[in-house]
Amino acid sequence: MDLASFSSYLIGLVHVHGPWIIAVVVALESAGVPLPGETILVAAALLAATTNQIDIAVVVAAAAAGAIVGDGIGYIVGRRFGPPLLRKHGRYIHLDENRLLIGRYLFFRYGNAVVFFGRFVAVLRMFAALLAGANSMPAARFFFFNITGGICWACLFGFGAYAVGTEIHKISEALTLVSLGLFVAVGSALSIIIRRYEIVLLRQAERRLPDR
Repeated sequence: MDLASFSSYLIGLVHVHGPWIIAVVVALESAGVPLPGETILVAAALLAATTNQIDIAVVVAAAAAGAIVGDGIGYIVGRRFGPPLLRKHGRYIHLDENRLLIGRYLFFRYGNAVVFFGRFVAVLRMFAALLAGANSMPAARFFFFNITGGICWACLFGFGAYAVGTEIHKISEALTLVSLGLFVAVGSALSIIIRRYEIVLLRQAERRLPDR
């Protein structure tokens, strides 16, 4: 199924369920379930642009609410279950105690950007909140950047798709490819940095983390 056909299918769901389906799909994706949250937002915005069946403000509000609630659930799950699972099974994916400490340190320093900009990056959008919880990001900081990121993302893609109209299919596909490319590039760069400066990062983590 190509992007246009899939968007038509999602528009059908919006026809039947209204803005609730937008909020639910976006929330589940944000909590870590592999669902097309961004695509249903764009499809619903396109529906609003071409018909009078749904208001674009409702579309954006539903997507923002879903993003915020879903990330909140992901954060709580990560905070509750993430660290024990990583400590127990991390060695199977080369995550020993030292590397877990480095990961927590990097999230402590750059977690604000990960939570905010992760909303705009494919794949990372599903895991940013889980990572924030697993790495013990302070709740107040997380929810501030979660809320601002969710609102900015919903407005950018929702109102952007509404303004562009029928050309959004091509633009959405291009944005998805760019997002995937960014995810791969950032992940590769981070992996290289950690391997090259692992000892230095470990010492910094041991000194600077408020609670190890």
